[in-house]
Amino acid sequence: MKTTALPSQPLEQQATSTPINATHPVTGNVAREDATAIAKHFSQYLKPQIALSEELKREVYKLRHKVYCEELHFEDEKPQHMEQDEFDPRSVHCAIRHLNSNQLAGTVRVITTKHSTELLPLQQYCAHAITHESLAPTNFLPHQICELSRLAVPALFRKRITDKQDGAAIGVINEESFSAHEMRAFPYIAVSLYLSAMALCHKTRRVHIYLMMEPRLARSLKFVGIHCTQLGPVIEYHGQRAAYYVDVREARRTLNPGYRKLLTFIEAELFDHTQITV
Repeated sequence: MKTTALPSQPLEQQATSTPINATHPVTGNVAREDATAIAKHFSQYLKPQIALSEELKREVYKLRHKVYCEELHFEDEKPQHMEQDEFDPRSVHCAIRHLNSNQLAGTVRVITTKHSTELLPLQQYCAHAITHESLAPTNFLPHQICELSRLAVPALFRKRITDKQDGAAIGVINEESFSAHEMRAFPYIAVSLYLSAMALCHKTRRVHIYLMMEPRLARSLKFVGIHCTQLGPVIEYHGQRAAYYVDVREARRTLNPGYRKLLTFIEAELFDHTQITV
């Protein structure tokens, strides 16, 4: 069994101060599909990965550049065509690969902290957005908290190429490139990125997850069975967003059956052949 060390301590996923731009509803009718069908369609065409190698990390940064800089123009284009910031060195990056094309179909990062002096992006840039003091990050140990951000799905795998405003929009386009059966797997990409991050957080015991996102995304995640607690008012932060908290242990209990089976598949893919140590 291969053993790989991740940055920081047990369960130390890294979150960033950038919002998750997954404002498009992440489910549609897929939550009503048969539980077995959800995992089956996903596993036939998509593969979850953790970016442990420098090569895969570069793929992630290039994908983020494509989505955030070239497609959505949220950031200026970079000479190396890689989108990075100061939180990446203490982040763990989850990715979804499209098997037939070998392209990355999406990514999200988990930002971690080791010490109380290391702040999550949400703490550093949006501290005023947290008024729910009992669930503030400072109430938990640094190795128990993380923040999810930089969720991105490229236009090729998004539902509507016209969804320019949705940096992590999901679904399918380009029917000439993909079979009808294959395209049924694509609406799971954004959800599977959240599930991959949840799996990683649970594995490393970083059970307290923070996000900056639009309220409508929180409502979409609730439809999947992931209940996000709003920590304060909606503020202007790359759009109208609020701070949210998720207890990964509770989220695993409330996850809808179809997505619970998908989570089981993702965990097997991520961890069965690699022992995560921190």
